[in-house]
Amino acid sequence: GLELSHCVGTNSLGPTVPWRSRGPCKMKRVRTVFKPEQLERLEKEFLKQQYMVGTERVDLAATLHLTETQVKVWFQNRRIKWRKQSMEQKAAKLSQFGVIQPATADSTDVKDPEEDTVDVEL
Repeated sequence: GLELSHCVGTNSLGPTVPWRSRGPCKMKRVRTVFKPEQLERLEKEFLKQQYMVGTERVDLAATLHLTETQVKVWFQNRRIKWRKQSMEQKAAKLSQFGVIQPATADSTDVKDPEEDTVDVEL
């Protein structure tokens, strides 16, 4: 099972809502802290394969004294980190050769004012 901590406030941002205040309190899951030996083994397995499924995941979880869910989530998070690192390395290589990166959604591009106008016949 998952370790749970204290009750999370049911309605800290506004007035009390009767149907929410009577129910059982929601428990907040405590973040898993992996031991260095567990992380070393997880990283070693990730280098072999980025997806751990089925009996392999069950066996690894048992070996490391973790739940199957903890191993599954670790692999999910590690794949996200791996993709992010790959994208950053690719961007660094492109910028090294002077290739301009396409604009991202959070950049402030100069927009053509005519883009938003619509011609309407009267």
